[in-house]
Amino acid sequence: MAPLIVLVGVTALLLALGAAGVRPLRSWPPALRGGLAAMFTLTGVSHFVGMREVMVAMVPPALPAPELLVTVTGILELAGAAGLLWARTSPWAAAGLGVLLVAMFPANVHAITTQVSTGLTDNLPVRTAMQVVFLAATLAVLVHHLRAGRRVDPVGTATPQRHRTESTEQT
Repeated sequence: MAPLIVLVGVTALLLALGAAGVRPLRSWPPALRGGLAAMFTLTGVSHFVGMREVMVAMVPPALPAPELLVTVTGILELAGAAGLLWARTSPWAAAGLGVLLVAMFPANVHAITTQVSTGLTDNLPVRTAMQVVFLAATLAVLVHHLRAGRRVDPVGTATPQRHRTESTEQT
């Protein structure tokens, strides 16, 4: 539940700072990227500190080298968190983290069905709903970037936003 609290709490705090006048945080995408970055920093660090043994136990037995998998996924989460903080890399980071969430979901199912005590919720529908929220947040960052990077001209064809001229930006 802590990752969800961090995601929601940090996103809300950043939105509040935007409303208070912090210009870069006035829209939801940077706030959501910051909330996701905080959440994935928390979960990435937990792959190395505090919950490492639990995470190793969560890895389904069909997968080889559980310790290595936990290390690699922790590094990927931390790299993704850093990537979310820079607008240019945020869509790639969001996409990668979304794939990682889907790929790691079987570990959550394994932990619940084999009753590995994680200290997290041991309720599969609740855990699934949280994963869906996390996945939706990463997809929102990606979709926003894809939509913002393109515009529709009067003829209706999509063109990259970076190719707009000043005269078309003012209209």
